[in-house]
Amino acid sequence: MPAGSINRRSVLRGAGLALLSPGLIHRASAQRQQVVRLVYPFAAGGGGDAVARIVADQMSAGLSVPVIVENRTGAAGRMGAKSVSSAEPDGTTLLIVPNPPVSIYPHSYQSLDYDPVRDFAPISLIATFDVALAVSPQMNIKTIAELISWAKQNPTKASYGSPGAGGLGHFFAVMFAMSAGVDFLHVGYRGSSTAVNDLIGGQIPMVVVTLGDIIEQHKAGHAHILAVSGGQRSPLLPNVPTFKESGVTAEGQGWFALYAPAKTPAETIDRINKVLATRLATPEVRDRLLKLNVVPQTSTPAQLAELQSDDSRRWAPVVKASGFTSQQ
Repeated sequence: MPAGSINRRSVLRGAGLALLSPGLIHRASAQRQQVVRLVYPFAAGGGGDAVARIVADQMSAGLSVPVIVENRTGAAGRMGAKSVSSAEPDGTTLLIVPNPPVSIYPHSYQSLDYDPVRDFAPISLIATFDVALAVSPQMNIKTIAELISWAKQNPTKASYGSPGAGGLGHFFAVMFAMSAGVDFLHVGYRGSSTAVNDLIGGQIPMVVVTLGDIIEQHKAGHAHILAVSGGQRSPLLPNVPTFKESGVTAEGQGWFALYAPAKTPAETIDRINKVLATRLATPEVRDRLLKLNVVPQTSTPAQLAELQSDDSRRWAPVVKASGFTSQQ
């Protein structure tokens, strides 16, 4: 065989091998599909969906490709998470999700169709949000210490509403009760609005819900927030103390984060991470997120992985103490 033929085949073979590199595969895939799907595993129209759409807009501008939000609902967010866990790891299908499906569900569901650690590659934290405990103004209780004293004196009346069993509000209230040495009766509602309405109407003495679900009622004087769940006071409500400031060792925030399927190329992860770090830090975008009652906060992939791990350890004993399990 002529030497020239061998050389040409060697060159072609080398070119073929080059095309198999992860970066080139990703670029070829992006050129072919020209769309990134950002899966939000809950219904459209809520605050989390609004966060997802802001993130999609900023990613689209920073990456110069269309980024669309796909609301893939079902099974309390597990169906959407599962769909991303089994997606092609080429950067075109991503998951934006609050923390329960990746750090709490492993403890509250007897089985999951995905592994939150093994099946996802962390990209970046997006924002954090607090849980708040609010009482009816008619109770004339101004502090957590006063609430604890009242609950011990009125054990049959010490009930609280949350958006539903197995949610952040439910589990944070269990953490608070464990730390304070009191017993509360949990009343699970279908969503925050009904629980808050019953609080305002006097049907229930207190609620434990996300800060964004009660902050306007607090400002209007229809409810009184006693404490928020973060390690520091919320910039959205700086005059309200944390639980730790109130003498109770209860702390735990909610958060939104972005993930890719496992085995997504590191260069793809890094590129998206840098875009988010830059664009979510602009005053305009920060203001848009703050108006949704979440606090913008990005991270490195490693920091998000550590946060997820810490969060899982935080909630595991609380979920166990709550007695909550679900087979659905």
